[in-house]
Parts: sequence; structure tokens; C-alpha cells
Amino acid sequence: MDKPILKDSMRLFEQLGYIKSRSMFGGFGIFADDTMFALVVNDKLHVRADAALTKQFKSQGLEPYVYKKRGFPVVTKYFALCEDWSCDQNKTLEVAKMALDAANKEKKTQSQAKPNRLKDLPNLRLATERMLKKAGIESVENLEQTGSVNAFKAIQSTHSSDVNIELLWALEGAINGTHWSVIPQNRRQELLNELSH
Repeated sequence: MDKPILKDSMRLFEQLGYIKSRSMFGGFGIFADDTMFALVVNDKLHVRADAALTKQFKSQGLEPYVYKKRGFPVVTKYFALCEDWSCDQNKTLEVAKMALDAANKEKKTQSQAKPNRLKDLPNLRLATERMLKKAGIESVENLEQTGSVNAFKAIQSTHSSDVNIELLWALEGAINGTHWSVIPQNRRQELLNELSH
């Protein structure tokens, strides 16, 4: 379905870097080197927008792409370009360049902003950091690689008293950068199922 548009877009964007695509958000994400800056979905080309581009796109009446994740709508930072984008390739390329620059800047900011101590992650405290270290999980990267269920099991095996199940939600939230209370019920059930195996 999206293939011809994807092919045309990738050909157009070749001058922005090493272009590749992979399945994302129910369509195909387009990456320049390792940064995703465009999306082809529902037969439309979408480009990523920062605050400035979002303002510009909204003033042109463009809408962000919304997809469903576990039944909930998620508004993305990707805006569908007008149907005539393929007619004005220079303009499209210009917008794509801006989108790529913004995506690269955001990526850089995120990598600098990421906490490097376990206790600085959402839901975790110094006490949790100590429990994790005692269980052999020394760093944020280590925790991400281990995953919430295995980290929880590791704490259970090195901790003398019972460990509350809420710690599992806390670890899952910490890995995903969210508060434990927003972890959906079905995700909690998946984690419990993993834990019982």
C-alpha cells in the first residue's frame, strides 16, 4: 500500500544521508543514518516536527498522525504533508532537512539528559538503587538490558524480606521514563505472566 510513496520519498531524501526504512507506527519510518525524521503511513508522507515546525504545519492546516497503542490514541510528532509534495520536491526536501535537524538535536539533548544514576530514574530512590546494586545491577544501562521482570527477580533473590509487587511497576516505569501509576493494566498483567514463568 505505502510502497510507491515510500520508494519515492527515500529516493528524494538520498542526499540527506544513508537512508533506510523500517516498520513503525503502523507504517514505515524513514531514517537518515540512525535518526528517524519521516514516516509513510496511510499513503501519505509525514515529517517529524519540533515546536517551530509544528506551529508552521498547524497554520497550514496540517494535522499530526495519531495511532492506537493498546487501544489508546497516541499523537505523534509526525505531520502529513499536502498531497502535492511530490510536485514540489525542493520544498519537500527543505522541510525534510529541517525535520532531520530537529530530530538530531532532540536525540542529542535526550542522550545528555538521561540520568546516569539509578536513583535519578522515575520511581526509584537511593534505597532502590542500593537494592539493585546488591542484586548486581549497577547502572541505568544495566537495568535497561536486564528488564523490569529480571531485575525484580534479582532483587527478590538477594533481599531477605518480601519484595512488594509495586517495585515491579516502579522498575518498569523507570525503564520507560514514566510514573509507575500510568502503566496500563494489560502491561501489568504481561509482567505478572512473565514473572510467574
